[in-house]
Amino acid sequence: MNIKQVRAFLAVAESMSFASAATQLHLSQPALSLSIKSLEDNLGGKLFTRTTRHIALTPEGEALAPIARRLLAQWENAEDEMKQRFALQMGKITIAAMPSFAASLLPKAIRNYHSSYPNIQVAIDDVLSDIVVEMVRNNQVELGISFEPSNLVDLSFYPLYEDRFIAILPKNHPLIEQDEVTWTALLQYDFITLQRPSSVRTMIESALNEANIELNVAFDAHQLATVGRMVSEGMGVAVVPALCQQQALEQGAVCRAVIEPEICRRVGVICQPRSHLSIAAAAMLDVLINTYA
Repeated sequence: MNIKQVRAFLAVAESMSFASAATQLHLSQPALSLSIKSLEDNLGGKLFTRTTRHIALTPEGEALAPIARRLLAQWENAEDEMKQRFALQMGKITIAAMPSFAASLLPKAIRNYHSSYPNIQVAIDDVLSDIVVEMVRNNQVELGISFEPSNLVDLSFYPLYEDRFIAILPKNHPLIEQDEVTWTALLQYDFITLQRPSSVRTMIESALNEANIELNVAFDAHQLATVGRMVSEGMGVAVVPALCQQQALEQGAVCRAVIEPEICRRVGVICQPRSHLSIAAAAMLDVLINTYA
């Protein structure tokens, strides 16, 4: 039983006329009769009794009529919903993003997306960058925003921009007189960073190891916002991605470029291959790329 047969059956059942039903469905009477016969053959019995002047539903036809109406309504509802989804008139997407990006840069892209597609719901999961990758890989979210992973395997990465790490210092710290701060000078003071495992800490440790600089950590925390607060309270100094700069300034810290070595890492969108994305997620990917281009 297919939807065309259901439509044909209901048209005849409601008009009790093959001629009227054929006109309604834009079919010839022979084509309509063939559709009804195919349905009857498929189900195993007659749905109508026919004479030259009269048509009536059989008891089985009477039983099928309300079922057919429900099936047709559900089909039409499903058809409408899918058309709206493909036209970006309804739907929902979830983005996993690093907390620092979610709090500082992501709202601009969300605003741009909402202005173009106001009926698509957008949810944000702000999680550590390492978790972003796993959420995308496990199909918990369609899009993730993080530093470029070292091993993408089956995922795609669309770069948005390159982030250069910066030093954050307490107010009145001796190093704020310099526009650029070297790691050697910075590590003369108590250093605050993220706990392991953390991609930010891994990047810092890797860069310093290549430069033969020893890293001694005085305090570590789970979130970059906590690191920034500890610095602003005068507990030490830290190095964080530049996307944390606005938050650090709002917390009362001072930001400076950090050199020897510089640490730079691309930030971008991580997702399954584009062909696997929903229409709504693919549109969001384009908005993210265009927003930060």
